[in-house]
Amino acid sequence: MGLDLYYIPGQTPLDEDEKEGLKINVITTRGELDEFEQLNIQKAVEWSIKRKFKLENILTVEFIKDLHKKMFEDVWSWAGEFRRTNKNIGVDKLQIGIELRQLIDDCKYWIDKNIFSVDEIAIRFSHRIVKIHLFLNGNGRHSRLMADILINHGFGGNIFSWGSMNLTNSSDTRTIYLKALHDADDGNYQSLIKFARE
Repeated sequence: MGLDLYYIPGQTPLDEDEKEGLKINVITTRGELDEFEQLNIQKAVEWSIKRKFKLENILTVEFIKDLHKKMFEDVWSWAGEFRRTNKNIGVDKLQIGIELRQLIDDCKYWIDKNIFSVDEIAIRFSHRIVKIHLFLNGNGRHSRLMADILINHGFGGNIFSWGSMNLTNSSDTRTIYLKALHDADDGNYQSLIKFARE
């Protein structure tokens, strides 16, 4: 029996060959997949809490890929690897590395020149990284944990609440989050910052 997935708005469908990267062959449904992924993500969160990361180490391609690997390595064989296919969202697969390096450079500039508040820097970084869509799966969850690490370890602030709900499931909270992301696509970050702090 194969992996039978349904997708809610804002999720990126996996191709059949990408599903073959699933490490746990007893998983057959979206609910089971979400459960195993959440267990793996919790391990990554605990790992991030137990360490102290310097800002210059967080803002690297290596850290960004390593964090995704930590979040999904128990579930997906391609965890931490940039996607090799184009999806319904994100930049062209050949532009991922270029766009990510540009984002890192932009973020360093925002910090050096005090362009935005630390909350806005972390939220802009999270938004841009999810917009690039580095990986096959888990981009939203990865981008939110990156923002939490950036604000907490990089700036010494409190982590974000992200609406205090599970954003993986279809809900009113997820709808508000997606609307805030679309507002940010248009250059208005205030609703996304507000949502992240609610």
